[in-house]
Amino acid sequence: MRARDLAEDYPLVHLTDDALTAARLIAEQRRPGVVVVDPHGKPVTVLPGSQVLRFLIPGYVQEDPSLARVYDERDAAAACAQKLAGRTVKELLPAKEKRYELPRVPGDATVIECAATMARLHSPLLLVSDGEEIHGVVTTSHLLEVLLDGPAT
Repeated sequence: MRARDLAEDYPLVHLTDDALTAARLIAEQRRPGVVVVDPHGKPVTVLPGSQVLRFLIPGYVQEDPSLARVYDERDAAAACAQKLAGRTVKELLPAKEKRYELPRVPGDATVIECAATMARLHSPLLLVSDGEEIHGVVTTSHLLEVLLDGPAT
C-alpha cells in the first residue's frame, strides 16, 4: 500500500484565515490539526491542535499545570474564544525558524516511510503530494489502523 492510497481529502486553511474559525474546524470535526497553505495554495506547515492549545494556555500554566486549578472552567470557553478573536492562523504558529519541516511524502511512499516521517517530525498529519499535486493527508489514527490490521505475527 502506498501513501496516495491512504491519503484522504482534508481541510486546508490559509495563513490569513481567522484563527477562531480554524480552531473550531479542528474541534468540531475532531481533527488532530489542519494543513496550512500560503496565498498561492502551497502547503507551508501543519497546525496541530496541540499548538492551538499552546497559544491559548498561558506559559506559566503550561510549566506548572497545578496552577490551572485557579481558573474558572465556566469562563474558560469565553476566554479561549476571546484570545483567538481577531487573530490569524499565522499568529498561532511558532516562529518560522522554530517550525518543523513540512511533514510530506511523495505518493509512492510506503506505509513505513509514512510512519517514520510522522514519528521523526512528531506530526499527527502527513501531506501526500507529488510536485504541486496534493493527493491528500494521512492521519496518525488512519496509519495506525493500517499498521495494526496487518498480518498477525
